[in-house]
Amino acid sequence: MDQREFNENRNERIDRNERIIQLAEEFMPGMVEFTRKVIQCPSLSGEEGDVAALYADECRKLGFDEVFTDEWGNVTGIVRGTEEGPTIMYNGHMDHVDIGDVSEWEGYDPYGGQIDICEIENEMRTGVEMAECIHGRAAADVKAGIACQIYSGGILVRLKKEGYPVKGNYMFTGVVLEEPAEQIGMITLLETLKGRQIPVHGVVSCEATGLRLYLGHRGRVEIQVEVQGITSHGSAPWLGINAVNKATKLIQAIEEKYQKDFLVDEKLGKSSIALTVINCSPGSMCIVPDRCRITFDRRLVPQETPEEAVQQIQELIDEMTEQDADFRATVSVAAVPRKSYTNKEATLPNIKQGWKIEEDHPFVKAAARALEYLGEPVSYGYWDFGTDLAVVCGKHKIAAIGYSPMQELYCHRPVDKVRTDFMKRALVGNAAIFNELTHLEEDDFLIP
Repeated sequence: MDQREFNENRNERIDRNERIIQLAEEFMPGMVEFTRKVIQCPSLSGEEGDVAALYADECRKLGFDEVFTDEWGNVTGIVRGTEEGPTIMYNGHMDHVDIGDVSEWEGYDPYGGQIDICEIENEMRTGVEMAECIHGRAAADVKAGIACQIYSGGILVRLKKEGYPVKGNYMFTGVVLEEPAEQIGMITLLETLKGRQIPVHGVVSCEATGLRLYLGHRGRVEIQVEVQGITSHGSAPWLGINAVNKATKLIQAIEEKYQKDFLVDEKLGKSSIALTVINCSPGSMCIVPDRCRITFDRRLVPQETPEEAVQQIQELIDEMTEQDADFRATVSVAAVPRKSYTNKEATLPNIKQGWKIEEDHPFVKAAARALEYLGEPVSYGYWDFGTDLAVVCGKHKIAAIGYSPMQELYCHRPVDKVRTDFMKRALVGNAAIFNELTHLEEDDFLIP
């Protein structure tokens, strides 16, 4: 590109960004009200039907060129560009976790969508400040982010109508069943898109990032261990084998192993394991339990595999079996049947693949340029939790980042809320990032 072309592109970008900022002012009130509306619509996992209809209807109202819902209930809305180019998928999940104990919500209705000025974490995460917020379950995970993505698509629709060239295709997708962690929604969505011959060149997730660009997270595997014993009357425990007593020794061995034997990734941190569920059966008075079932949440750095994580537990079981003739246990990956609101069912292993995209990857650099051109600060982060990008980037090697207005601190908590000033910035940022990403070459989307 010569200097003349560079200056023309620069001037065109400045003009376009100025118009996006103007349109964001116009779109902001509608986006805030829509965010409140979807917060007021409960959408627990497997019960996303009503909110899915709201998302699809809003895409239609804003003028998306194509809107459809697949057999699993995933929603897709597409804004087709005026010029050929890549398809960038902006994605969020439509389900949310339970509200928990209402008394912990500091007086807010979990499904109220209330707006007020409140104390909330500042952008640098160094303290708190006062800002206008929307409160309610999934405000931070991820209904505010989805509202921003849909309305950013609306801005692109308006740009087209006003004669601005739009390269490539902007595609919003809302998926079902993300919270249970098997990624059924994303897996089935990608199958739907493939069947419809709709390509996905890159992905922007609206999981909470606090306006940073997020570039990866650890993997996860949910490991189940069952320790077997023999029942006896509680008055004569020596006649049985107490499965819980045996299980405590295995738990201790696992704790000792992972206190000293874990891998560390420079960006994502260390691998870990946490006991999250334990129960026994028969679980009755006066009966020594003959089964103890334990669930472990095992977090993996990209250098590890779920198979290796399971094998590590199996090796400890083998060692204890050699040392104790009465010790018996099995280990497996959890797999729970799930049903979507459309009555589709599947059982998949609860595995998420770890992934990471580098700061100097062309996809990341393009997103960073877009924010720089807006005068936005550019910084990077990595999620503590897992996301559906494990399928996108980890498995399918599709370039992906996270970008949204919500802050991780408020996810899954009874202080669930989002800043409206951050939402406005994300509304602009999404559209600007899309315009920059669609000028990449095909090879720029590849993940090594």
